[in-house]
Amino acid sequence: MSGHQYLSEEGFRVDGRRAQEMRKLDCSLGVFAQADGSAYVKEGNTVVLAAVYGPHEVRGGRVKALHDRAVVNCQFSAATFSTAERKRRPRGDTKSVEMTLHLQQTFETAILTKLYPRCQIDIFVEVLQADGSILSVAINAATMALVDAGIGLRDYVCACSAGVFNDAALLDLNNLEESQKGTGLTVAILPKTERIVLVDMSSKIHSDHVSKTIEAAIEGCKDIHATFDAKIKERVGRLAALINTEN
Repeated sequence: MSGHQYLSEEGFRVDGRRAQEMRKLDCSLGVFAQADGSAYVKEGNTVVLAAVYGPHEVRGGRVKALHDRAVVNCQFSAATFSTAERKRRPRGDTKSVEMTLHLQQTFETAILTKLYPRCQIDIFVEVLQADGSILSVAINAATMALVDAGIGLRDYVCACSAGVFNDAALLDLNNLEESQKGTGLTVAILPKTERIVLVDMSSKIHSDHVSKTIEAAIEGCKDIHATFDAKIKERVGRLAALINTEN
C-alpha cells in the first residue's frame, strides 16, 4: 500500500484525523479494588488495563531483594480477543517479552526506587483491544496506575507513536498506519524536563526522517501529559470535596 493512501491531498488520514491530531483519549483510575493502583486507558480503539501492586516484600526470598532500591517487576500480555487474529499466543511469546522489557526499562528509570529499599513493585498490563500504538498506550496506562497507587515518580511518563508518510509526520498511529513497515517509532518522555526515557524503533526508518519523527512524538507526549494532568487534578478535586463533605 503506497504512502499517499495514508494521507489524502487535503491532509486527512484514513480515520479522518489531521496529520498532527491525536486520537480521543479516555482514562479511568481505580478500576480494580483489589489492586493498590489501576487504570483503564482508551486511545482511539486501543484499550489497555494496568494494575499495580506494592510496594511489598520481594517475592522469591531476600536473595532477590535490593538493599538500596525497589525491584520493579513488569508483565505485559494481550487478550486473545484483542485483535482480529485469533491465533493463541503463549504468555512468554517474543512480542510480549519485548514489550515487558520496554516497560521494565522505562519504569526503572521513572520510579523513585530508592524510596522503597528491599521492596518490590509489580506492574501488570493487558491489552483488551489493539488498534495501533500498543506500546505507547501500555506505558500511559501503567503510568496512571502508578499514580493511582501513590508510587513516587520523577514525573509522569507519557508516550506517543509517530511516523512519516510522504514527508509528513503523523501522530498516534493506528493499526493500518503501523502496518506500513519502516515508518514509525514510539517515544516516552518525562514531560517537565522533556527527558527521553524510551525510543523504540522496531522498524527501520530513513535517517532523514528520524529527527522529525521523534520531535513529532514528543509534541504528542506533551498533549497526553496535559490530558492526564487535568484528569488527576479533577480526581483530586473530587476526593477533596468528598473529604470536606464527610467532615
